[in-house]
Amino acid sequence: MDGYNVAVVGATGAVGTRMIQMLEESELPIKNVKYLASKRSAGKKLKFKDEDIIVEELVPDSFEGIDLALFSAGGGVSKRFAPEAVRRGAVVVDNTSAFRMEQGVPLVVPEVNEDALYEHKGLIANPNCSTIQMVVALEPLRKIYGLKKVIVTTMQAVSGAGNRAIQELHDETKAVLEGKDYEPQILPVSGDKKHYQIAFNPLAQIDVFEEDGYTHEEWKMIHETKKIMNDQDIQVTATCVRVPVAVAHSETVWFELEKSGADVEKIKKILKTAPGVVLEDDPKNQIYPQAVNAEGKKETFVGRVRADEEQANSFHLYCVSDNLLKGAAWNSVQIAERLHALGLMRVPN
Repeated sequence: MDGYNVAVVGATGAVGTRMIQMLEESELPIKNVKYLASKRSAGKKLKFKDEDIIVEELVPDSFEGIDLALFSAGGGVSKRFAPEAVRRGAVVVDNTSAFRMEQGVPLVVPEVNEDALYEHKGLIANPNCSTIQMVVALEPLRKIYGLKKVIVTTMQAVSGAGNRAIQELHDETKAVLEGKDYEPQILPVSGDKKHYQIAFNPLAQIDVFEEDGYTHEEWKMIHETKKIMNDQDIQVTATCVRVPVAVAHSETVWFELEKSGADVEKIKKILKTAPGVVLEDDPKNQIYPQAVNAEGKKETFVGRVRADEEQANSFHLYCVSDNLLKGAAWNSVQIAERLHALGLMRVPN
């Protein structure tokens, strides 16, 4: 074949623009690209390599002749239009939470559960950004020692809430430094009742609160991890915090292994050769992952590996990744690359 006809839904957004970048860098054979967005964004010009592409309004017929559709325009848009794309013969990789926990929809991180792609029925879900980097770091250890329990605390960049949240961080920071008033409009959650300052002020809320006191972001990390690793017995709990950082999520992860025999040096050796992982761990020389260094990179950076001195067979690590790339755009394109390599870029009859 000459290549795939590819559609990017939500092409003008923070993730959509990076999906385009990842497609430009990808080895995926691409014949044509189509950029789709809301009526408000229709008519804008975006590049694909050296070619100008006009953004089109998203309608069901947008997917006629499309082989691959990458979605990142919000769960409501995906719920409405992803089935339309599949119905017209496109394979959909959806970056929203719309289908992640739906039975029969693979939830895929290629370094962790690529085999799940064989079960797709035209729709594949991209996991939550904070979940992705954690399972990339933990999976190579789970394969050897098993995984019993995980406690994670995240420090998540504002770009996870979109371009407007990045702008709010910049505007607020400037206002605070200049001693001016500023009324928050977006964070912690644009649709929630109250909005709080993010400049110089971490917020212990990402997404809405559930009845049990956990936020939905924390719920996603717990249940997505179990689905991706295909193990409902792993005990997972999370606390998710939005911090005044533009791009790249950081996480501190405590984990208990099932089998004995692991130590810090063995864990580091495993991580050093693990797919998608870059080990940055040299405390004597103050080398450890940093958000500013992870921005713009596809890998998950891992460091601060150490044994828990209070509990046997338990360890800590610190991981950092660009939430817009590995956490979203790159993981989506990476899924598409694997679909192509495995001969799965088709909607099953």
